[in-house]
Amino acid sequence: MDFFRRNTKKRLFLPPIIVYCRLSCEKIVFTFKNMDFKKLNNITGWVVFVISLLVYLSTMAPTASFWDCGEFIACSNELEVPHPPGAPFFLLLGRVFAMFASAPEKVAFMVNLLSVLASAFTVLFTFWITTTLAGKMLLKKGDSPSFAQSIVMLGAGAVGALACAFSDSFWFNSVEAEVYAMSSFFTAIVFWAMLKWEARADELGSEKWLVLIAYLMGLSIGVHLLNLLTIPTLAFIYYFKKYDFKWSSFITTGIISVIILAIVQFGIILF
Repeated sequence: MDFFRRNTKKRLFLPPIIVYCRLSCEKIVFTFKNMDFKKLNNITGWVVFVISLLVYLSTMAPTASFWDCGEFIACSNELEVPHPPGAPFFLLLGRVFAMFASAPEKVAFMVNLLSVLASAFTVLFTFWITTTLAGKMLLKKGDSPSFAQSIVMLGAGAVGALACAFSDSFWFNSVEAEVYAMSSFFTAIVFWAMLKWEARADELGSEKWLVLIAYLMGLSIGVHLLNLLTIPTLAFIYYFKKYDFKWSSFITTGIISVIILAIVQFGIILF
């Protein structure tokens, strides 16, 4: 390759380690420039996932923490009922993780591990959400990003995802047996799925993403009710994709989304 051959004479006078580093950097840049953005986006996202996972594993609580953690660990292990409103799906998953404990004193560690994995995946989907939104700002519909635009989008995703990963509240809930880590995961994956639908709304079979979103929101109710707050956001994504902006229809969409939220909260969940 040309970039491996240029400036050969100058390199002869450089220490071998510097030459090696320079060649490696040039090879990485060349590889990145010739890789499509979708592949770069996936690879970088999983790198961010691994970074957050390793940090959470190294800082995870080895046993029960304060507040509700001991209750959730005990209820997961014995499939009991915790304080209202309960978290049945979280407890079922916690029981699955508890079954892999090598000894009774390791049950807390395994249930804590559930929050670690949920938080790492939340960071992953936060990265993909950020790169998608950055692409909407930088690119016109149908355009492929340049190398510089790809770096900007990936950098924005990495900064946003890692800022979320290392924020105080999120990190605190990522290393103990609490429902907030998994609730954040469902919030992130539901919003990511809605962006996937928005990008494919005009294609045949795009309704499967809406079915997936409804299913995920149903599961999230068995963890924490926080995910219901995405309903107005999803309604506005649908509105801007399908309709032209008018103040009257915009306000109507907001009212309808609040009504749907109330029906789910006070109708479906309670009865």
